[in-house]
Amino acid sequence: MIALILKRIVLGLLTLWLVATLVFLVSGSLPGDAAASFLGQDATPETLAALRAKMGLDQSELMRYLHWLGGIAHGDFGVSLVDGRPVTEVISTRLGNSLLLAGLSTLVAIPVSLVLGIASAMRPNSVFDRLTTFLSIIALSTPSFLIATVIVLVLSVWTGWFPALSSIDRVTSFGGLLHTMALPVIALSLSVIGQMARMTRAILLQQMNEPYVETAVLKGSTSLRATVFHALPNVAGPIVNASALSLNALISGVVFVEVIFAYPGLTKLMVDSVSNRDLPLMQACALIFCAGFLVLVLIADVIAILANPKLRSA
Repeated sequence: MIALILKRIVLGLLTLWLVATLVFLVSGSLPGDAAASFLGQDATPETLAALRAKMGLDQSELMRYLHWLGGIAHGDFGVSLVDGRPVTEVISTRLGNSLLLAGLSTLVAIPVSLVLGIASAMRPNSVFDRLTTFLSIIALSTPSFLIATVIVLVLSVWTGWFPALSSIDRVTSFGGLLHTMALPVIALSLSVIGQMARMTRAILLQQMNEPYVETAVLKGSTSLRATVFHALPNVAGPIVNASALSLNALISGVVFVEVIFAYPGLTKLMVDSVSNRDLPLMQACALIFCAGFLVLVLIADVIAILANPKLRSA
């Protein structure tokens, strides 16, 4: 089991290195550079060349790559080409906001999806099950930016219940924080709820016809008790594994949600760095998102290993 976990970790680190290389190559191929973006169109060639040399943009691509990779190995992502601050310092001001958004969305998505999935598995082909399935398919098939736009239109523009822009820097109370973050949390949770609810239902349905569940019902156990206390513990590992994989949707969905709601998170910072051609900042943000994705996949793999007796004893 330890060997399998170590193998997953090594593969994750190798994947992260490959992604880092791809991010460096793609970001370096973008038209223009930070020096031209910073000085504007009226900059003279001499001034532009001097600033490029100061930023290290006059070095060969290989030297920049090796220097950048060596810095990452020591926890140094370089210096922002726009404001001159260390990239880690710039990111630290936004990372907490993104983690807060992802955490609140997780706290909403997991309980709701488990309740919907369990309720649908207990009453398959019922009106509730079909309605849940229909809404889950809509949530899964609708892009995150469209979901966020509709939510703004309905809950902010038409009703005025929530603010359209999530400016949490101005919040002074916990209640105000929840009110301000309600829309991005709802938008980010919907696609995750749809996927997790469908997976939970499918996994539980495979167990509902097993002999041990039928025996529990015949002995007088209610359908809810048989599902929660007999079927659910036997599939807890696969459900948690599926939940970890479903949470990867938070990483892709947060890209659109933070931009639409002007949420001061890491994704908004990455979008701004692309506009300013701030390559070190852009590359660091992309690596953080990739690392988050790989961590969730690693957690899902570890849970799958722990839940499988054959793998535990291998």
